[in-house]
Parts: sequence; structure tokens; C-alpha cells
Amino acid sequence: MASVKKNTVVVTCPHCGQKQSEPRTGYSTVCRQCHQHFRLAEALQPAPKRLKPEIQKKRVACFQCGAELEVPLAAESTMCKGCSSHVDLTDYHVSHTVSKNFRTHGRLVIEKTGCVQNTESLVGDAVIKGRVIGRIVARRTLEIHSTAIIKGSFDTGRLIIPAGHHFQWPETLRLGGAEIAGELVAKLSTAGTVLLKSTGRFFGEVEAGNLVVEAGAVFVGAAKVGRGL
Repeated sequence: MASVKKNTVVVTCPHCGQKQSEPRTGYSTVCRQCHQHFRLAEALQPAPKRLKPEIQKKRVACFQCGAELEVPLAAESTMCKGCSSHVDLTDYHVSHTVSKNFRTHGRLVIEKTGCVQNTESLVGDAVIKGRVIGRIVARRTLEIHSTAIIKGSFDTGRLIIPAGHHFQWPETLRLGGAEIAGELVAKLSTAGTVLLKSTGRFFGEVEAGNLVVEAGAVFVGAAKVGRGL
């Protein structure tokens, strides 16, 4: 009996999980429970399970009720679980004149030939190279190029002036923060951080929670820095 046990092996059916004894030298068999055919080698050394790729997600807020939603990065829209309203996540590129109130957690790019007029837009990120007539709010970042013409108002979590570009604004800019790699002429007021990159030039006044000026940057004006602002 000992020699019989030595020459057999217990295998598990990959289809139903049934365990049964089979000759160690066998090649294939049939499950006694589900009658499915399988190879002994596959049952003894099953292929490793493939891990499902982790879906990267981001958090956004519903435009209607403000509920926090977790959505895949690649999603273009979703539905609010709180109020069942549609939430747009699409990126938009505008290269001609449009009159539309954009409401998206995606990116709005207004090209040099583009114009968004008589509107009030709320977006995740925005890049302005053309004309804006109205109000635009970019919750995360707002990038302004030299070719931009803004007639109205704007607000953003972080204003970006790219290297090689310049922007001038006559009124006080009350923003979440700023990153200046180009040239900005304005009065800035923020409880956040103003970063003046090494290629940046700033002319005006700054009131900020933090002010970082990299070596090589040009700052002409007055600064008031502190968390108590």
C-alpha cells in the first residue's frame, strides 16, 4: 500500500476544486465531479494569477451639491451619487469663438485663435492663449500666455506665467498661489505660496503666506510675507 501512495499524487480540479488522487506519472485526467478534462501538470503547478492593474483615481466635487466623488483618471464624465447630476470631466480645446459656460473638472485650453465670450466658466485647469470675455475660475491651475487678452475676471488655485511669456493686470490678484517663470506686472495677494523661478521677473507688490525667489530671478517692488495675512 505504501508503494501505491508513493506513486500517486493529490490534484485539485482547476474547474470545480474537486481533489482526487492520480498517478504521479500521468499526463491528464478527467475530474470525477464535474467531468472536465485537465492536465495534471497544470493542476500541480497552476499559473500565477494575473493581478488586475490598479486603476488610478482622482477626487472631484459635484458642481451641484458639492459631494466628493472618486473617479478614474481616464474618465470623461460621471454621475453624482448624491444628487444624480452629470459631472463633466472632459478636456476642451477652443480654437474659434464660442459662447458657452464650461463646467468641467478637465482642462480648458483657449488657443491663440480662440475666444470664449459672454460666459462664466468653472474648470479644473485652464490655459489661456486667446481671448476671454467674462469670468473664468480654474480650481487647480491657470496658465496665461503673452497672447492672452482677458476682459473680465478670473480666479485660480495657482496662477502660472510660463517662461518667455508676460502678463500685466491692473487690479489686485487674489489667488491661491502663483508660479512665475515669465514676467508678471501686478499686485498679488495670497495666503499661499508665490514662487518666482530663476527665469522669472516680477514688478509690483506681493502679499503672501510664503515667497520663494530662486537665484537669477528679478523682483522689483514691495513684499509682505507671513501666515497672518
